[in-house]
Amino acid sequence: MHTRTPLLLIATALSSLLAPASAQAQATPPKGFTALFNGKDLAGFRGGTTFDHRKLLAMTPEARAGQIRKWTAADQKGSMMELNAKTGKPHWYVEAGELVNDGFGAYASTEKDYGDFELLVEYKTVPLADSGIYLRGVPQVQIWDSTETSEQAVKLGKPKGSGGLWNNSAGAPGKDPLVIADKPFGEWNKFRIIMVGDIVTVWLNDKLVVDKARMENYYDRKTSVPEKGPIQLQTHGGEIRWRNIFIREIQPGK
Repeated sequence: MHTRTPLLLIATALSSLLAPASAQAQATPPKGFTALFNGKDLAGFRGGTTFDHRKLLAMTPEARAGQIRKWTAADQKGSMMELNAKTGKPHWYVEAGELVNDGFGAYASTEKDYGDFELLVEYKTVPLADSGIYLRGVPQVQIWDSTETSEQAVKLGKPKGSGGLWNNSAGAPGKDPLVIADKPFGEWNKFRIIMVGDIVTVWLNDKLVVDKARMENYYDRKTSVPEKGPIQLQTHGGEIRWRNIFIREIQPGK
């Protein structure tokens, strides 16, 4: 039996301390939260897209399962797991404990539907990318490049920053974030999102960007958002990485 020398023990300890954060296991969920992403694989996620969740629930079980297979399957064009011809990887994959999307394919949607909740999620993206988080299947808490200043970018509101409920009507509370809170590219951003009924509050990097604003139902603005639906991580043309995705379900009246 061989024993380790002190130098070897020191080298091992240093290598552990110096290991990049992306190679380390994801954090333990805070008390009362559960992990939506396990840091290892895509368990708990299916494919999805911008689609009224009420219509999905109205399908027969067979039709619903078939639609979800199309959004998810590796051999379906535009699906979540379709292989990218350039990289040979699926549109969604796990790398060093991070959930990675190449900017294409269907959205990563939770298999479970959620009502009221508090959601914590970290993301890191690239210049010119455009993404978001759908709440109960409704678009969306916006993520994009706040440094882009083209005429079109200004028209869309990109320089105002990420975190707003971008699909709310023009001028509606919450559509534009209260402050610009995006971190520089290469750094991780952190969302805290609370949704109770159709009222949403959003913090980005610990700054309040949406303050108790009503989220409009993109699919039918005359009605409220569904009482339950999936959390969806949108893909929209640029790589985005996700980690530490935790949720706490809020019971009615609390």
